Amino acid sequence: MGPDVPGRSLWSCCCSCLGRAYALMFASRGAKVVVNDLGSSTRGEGQNSRAADQVVDEIRSAGGTAVANYDSVEDGDKIVQTALDNFGRVDILVNNAGILRDRSFARMSDADWDLVQRVHLRGAFMVTRAAFPIMKQQKYGRIIMTASTSGIFGNFGQANYSAAKLGLMGLSNTVAIEGQKYNIHCNTIAPVSGTRLTEGIIVPELFEKFKPELVAPLVLWLCHEDCEDNGGVYEAAGGWYGKFRWECTQGYACQGSCEDHVSPEAVRDNWEKVTDFTDAVHPESGHENLSLLVGALQEVKEKSDIQSIPTSATTSVSGPLSAVGVTLEPRSFSYGAVDLILYALGVGVSTEDENDLKFIYENSEDFSPLPTFGIVPSQASMMDGRLWSNIPGWSPDLTKLLHGEMYLENHKPLPISATLNTEVKVVDVLDKSSGAVLVIETHTKDESGELVLQSQWSLFVVGEGNFDGPRKSTKVVPLCIAPERKPDATESLKTDIDQAALYRLTGDRNPLHIDPAFAAMGGFNQPILHGLCSFAISARIILKHFCNNDASRLKAIKARFSEPVIPGQTLTVDMWKEGSRVFFNSVVKETGKVCLTGGYVDIVDEDSAPTHLQLASSVVFQEISQRLASAPGMAEKVRAVFLWNINKDKKLVTQWTLDLKNGPGLVYEGAPRNGEKPDVTLTLEDDDMVALVTGKINAQKAFISGKLKVSGNVMLTQKLQPLLKPQAKM
Repeated sequence: MGPDVPGRSLWSCCCSCLGRAYALMFASRGAKVVVNDLGSSTRGEGQNSRAADQVVDEIRSAGGTAVANYDSVEDGDKIVQTALDNFGRVDILVNNAGILRDRSFARMSDADWDLVQRVHLRGAFMVTRAAFPIMKQQKYGRIIMTASTSGIFGNFGQANYSAAKLGLMGLSNTVAIEGQKYNIHCNTIAPVSGTRLTEGIIVPELFEKFKPELVAPLVLWLCHEDCEDNGGVYEAAGGWYGKFRWECTQGYACQGSCEDHVSPEAVRDNWEKVTDFTDAVHPESGHENLSLLVGALQEVKEKSDIQSIPTSATTSVSGPLSAVGVTLEPRSFSYGAVDLILYALGVGVSTEDENDLKFIYENSEDFSPLPTFGIVPSQASMMDGRLWSNIPGWSPDLTKLLHGEMYLENHKPLPISATLNTEVKVVDVLDKSSGAVLVIETHTKDESGELVLQSQWSLFVVGEGNFDGPRKSTKVVPLCIAPERKPDATESLKTDIDQAALYRLTGDRNPLHIDPAFAAMGGFNQPILHGLCSFAISARIILKHFCNNDASRLKAIKARFSEPVIPGQTLTVDMWKEGSRVFFNSVVKETGKVCLTGGYVDIVDEDSAPTHLQLASSVVFQEISQRLASAPGMAEKVRAVFLWNINKDKKLVTQWTLDLKNGPGLVYEGAPRNGEKPDVTLTLEDDDMVALVTGKINAQKAFISGKLKVSGNVMLTQKLQPLLKPQAKM
């Protein structure tokens, strides 16, 4: 965060305690502040200008800029007008006005209820409504709503206050959704602070520690132009800050098979399943929650070729969002040696390199599929026409369909011939203003039902944006930024003039890649090469440099398609190896434009093989790396570096780092890199690490007994549960 917010105009409501702390800190960073306070008592009685004037005087005496306003928050337009009259704009709005009228629920009067709602909820609405169009016009705004743990959890004697505070959360979430496309962010804070409202409620020892000045840094960061968080709920107390999220059980469909009727007894008999938080989900939006419900209901409906729920159940969703949750029945795909060879030739494998003979000659001793061949059965199931014809309420123009990003993960080596079954599901749809992005996942299994590979496709439909959908998703496998140093390896490969004509025979027969007239309709001077061909060529080059051409060592690959490639042009791949991950960017040599960006390949690294044979815990960290790859967004949520010291007979034999602070997340052997200090350090024996993760010993008991030593921010270890929860296969 930069040190200053010069030129920003702030309106801060209620200048006692928290409001005063916000106003002073904003002003110290260069903001121009409107300090509003009606000057009433904690019960909302009386009026006095002294409180606002004192804070304004403090700001001005320190060299800052501020003006006072004494209007009620129900006259929000007058407060906002004060900012416009004095500073010409409103960039930041902190809704902080509040009173208390505590009474037990049975004794609460209409006046007690109404006045608290008017100040907290209606007041925030009135001021925000006045500021919103100004922020919308200037394409910038940051809004804070002040909720409370009483609203989240309830509190005796505060039914009025609790209802208003939880109402503010709902108001904030909706403002966040509607304001996002105008660069207006709205977040909620639930501060625990020693203020005039909490004096006598918080015990004296904590009252002194929970200073309002320690809440202000969170508010300033959430209001900074570099902060991209929107629609969040945050708690602050004494310099500690945390983020709330919703958690929901997997639930259980109690109606059985296809019956529409559910009896109370059926709910009772399945209550343990309904309330079981094992593998709980964390929906972050209404449409994401709806997609979870849709998916759950689909599982109990009779399955046709496309699994979907009746239209009547999804009438609240139309347009691109109606695609979320659509799932295609698994479709089989059979292949053999000829298909593998044709694919290899399509991505530039040639007899000129004798080391590549294994990919194009079926009688080669180590004949094997290229590791990216898994794209072919996935695409065959996804692009067979079933998906688009079965999205309710949306019929996009497929001539405007572009491939945005691609992720492929191999769970086991592909055999040289097989029949595979691939299921397809739309897991999210994002609103990018200029278009809609469909996030589609596929899971491919062999005939025994074992998962062979999975993939994620981000498909961009031009012209289908601005549908008030989310702009980000935790479901998207993130890209990576390459290290800022000279590449460890670089190689160029010239594509053939007929590369696209050959690659299309593997299944992608889009005329954009062969028909000049069709390419012209898409705005191209000539047919372009398939992005997935460039993707596979880059993977081949990485396989050669870092995997000794062993296809079984390529675990996963991700990249974004940023520029088209013309058949006959040359691809130059720059590569950086960090632990078991190879970062890469691919550039069109003739134009200098990057065609694949943010790319990385996760490999099974031979360099660490001797250590893995000696230490059982190495298998654990390999598993953590795999789980991390299938948990997009985790790094963004945790933002910490973990270091494990692994001992043998009380002597340090190796270290492992889990970096969830820099990039999308990385697991590697050794201490943290680039001088990064670990936020948490865990020390234990090799065998105890395995026992801990497989559930044979309890983490708390291990900590108490001294088997597990933890230093740093101990609370962060709770966030590792999704990566460390016991699984028998480990």
